[in-house]
Amino acid sequence: MPSDHLPSAERSADSVEAPFLELLARGATADAYEQPVLLARAEGLPDRHVAALEQAKVLALRVRTEIEGRRRREAELSALFETAHDLAGLRDLDAVLRAIVQRARSLLGTDIAYLSLNDATRGDTYMRVTEGSVAARFQQLRLGMGEGLGGLVAQTARPYVTDDYFKDERFQHTRTIDAGVQDEGLVAILGVPLMIGPHVIGVLFAADRRARVFEREQIALLGSFAALAAAAIDTANALTETRSALDRLGRANEIIQDRSAVIERASDVHDRLAELVLRGGGVHDVAAAVSEVLDGTVEFTEPGSTPTVAVEAARADGHAVRHGDDWVAAVAAGGELLGALVLRGHPGLDPVDQRTLERAAMVTSLLLLARRSASEAEQRVRGELLDDLLEGRDRDPGLLRARAVRLHADLDGSHVVLAARLDVVAADAGQEAGARRRLWSAASHLAATRHGLAASRDGGTVLLLPLGPGDTATTLARRTAKELGTAVQEAVTVGASAPFDRLAAQPEAVATAYTEGQRCLEALRLLGRTGDGAAAEDFGFLGLLLAGDRDISGFVARTIGGVVAYDERRGTDLLRTLDAYFASGMSPARTKDTLHVHVNTVAQRLERVGRLLGDDWQSPARILEIQLALRLHWLSSDGPR
Repeated sequence: MPSDHLPSAERSADSVEAPFLELLARGATADAYEQPVLLARAEGLPDRHVAALEQAKVLALRVRTEIEGRRRREAELSALFETAHDLAGLRDLDAVLRAIVQRARSLLGTDIAYLSLNDATRGDTYMRVTEGSVAARFQQLRLGMGEGLGGLVAQTARPYVTDDYFKDERFQHTRTIDAGVQDEGLVAILGVPLMIGPHVIGVLFAADRRARVFEREQIALLGSFAALAAAAIDTANALTETRSALDRLGRANEIIQDRSAVIERASDVHDRLAELVLRGGGVHDVAAAVSEVLDGTVEFTEPGSTPTVAVEAARADGHAVRHGDDWVAAVAAGGELLGALVLRGHPGLDPVDQRTLERAAMVTSLLLLARRSASEAEQRVRGELLDDLLEGRDRDPGLLRARAVRLHADLDGSHVVLAARLDVVAADAGQEAGARRRLWSAASHLAATRHGLAASRDGGTVLLLPLGPGDTATTLARRTAKELGTAVQEAVTVGASAPFDRLAAQPEAVATAYTEGQRCLEALRLLGRTGDGAAAEDFGFLGLLLAGDRDISGFVARTIGGVVAYDERRGTDLLRTLDAYFASGMSPARTKDTLHVHVNTVAQRLERVGRLLGDDWQSPARILEIQLALRLHWLSSDGPR
């Protein structure tokens, strides 16, 4: 039926509802629903029509409210579902908590949302996540338990809301909290508890920077988000505890495996050390075996080569001790220190490996004692050969060479005789005898390692050592004094003879060289140079008195040999100039009169002498030696007197 033929009541109902249905369809604002009523009044329509429009408006607004409510609940349910989905796949707790706070702020339409957690260790509460905050001090707040709105929520385990924070006296205000809230500009705040079982672990907040009344549905929604946040935290804590338990189990398993490996290593090193002892291995074989077992570098060091503090601590304690990144185990027998085993760069040594190092040190001491017994027998043989040379009892070159070869010594090489003596005042005869034994032992060891001979004689020790490449009697004496002094931990003074060759063909030279070495030794002691080493050549012209063969040509060569050679090569008169210079009282002017040359010539010749003899040639000590050398040179060459 056409609308023109509809009853007037039906046409009136259609015209009243139509504008509001259109507004509902396009989702207009609530204010727009006043327009149809205002338009009807403006057109002067009957009051009955205006009243119908008013009634239709009320119904339309009610429908709109219902639709908006359903949309809001749909959005809330969707947000809660997404949050629950995030929680189910929890990987990063902070990310889940940030998502919860962001969704709460969005759905409640607040300026800011934030979440605080209780810190049981420090006994306070701290900000964990914030969304919409612009104040740094607010984001870093730490609150005491029971303070602020959050404290009230935590105490009662119920939601609390304030329309105006600074005017609300229901909770405890503090300067710190109020300053942070003021920086953020907050006015209305809603807080709901985060609970795991009966315990409050924190608070979830939504806040506005203007006065606002939070509706019951909004409070319930924030509470739902708080429940999800608490569940996320509980789940994360459970995962953390599970991971921690798994880590502890893993570490326990590693320890068990490590202990098993350590026991196997200990058994392995025991077998290896036993095998070394049985087949007569050396200390370096022990160090190599322990290095392999401990997966490090183990070295045997002689006494004095390792820091004394560490060695003495290990010796006193009877156990290996840590020294920096190293471990040191003393190798000792009775009261004598034989050396140390040092494990390099292995600071994290466990007790079992430490015991392995200590056992290796014990085995090393046994090997050293066994070697000492064999060495003492060899030392006696070496001493007997040197005694025979000193006493001249055996003059058969062939027999002497054969005896020396068995001791790995070569009597045909260049040798030096060294007289060594301890310079220590002992408290009693026993201590002095012990010191001499240590010197004899150290000298014998040195002689064996240097392919020489050693014997105890005249309260000291005499050594016959080969002269190495680049060595002089002086350097050999000083090195020997230092090495023996280090070995016995006392000052040892050493006097050396001049080098001599073909010992087997002239065995009597050993006794003469020993006398020379003793003279040098006594000269050092008289000069107060105890603990040092020297040869006759080190004493200048006094060396002529100390040397066994009065080596005049050697003294001249050492003192003015450079000038003599220069004159011989160039045909110059530097020696005559030098002699005239001394005869003229070291006056260049009088020297030029004696030589009948110009004074500049004298100066040039003296400058050349200085380059040949050294800058200190005019020092008092050097002048005396140079004058004596000149006199001996002229005497031997029948030159000027």
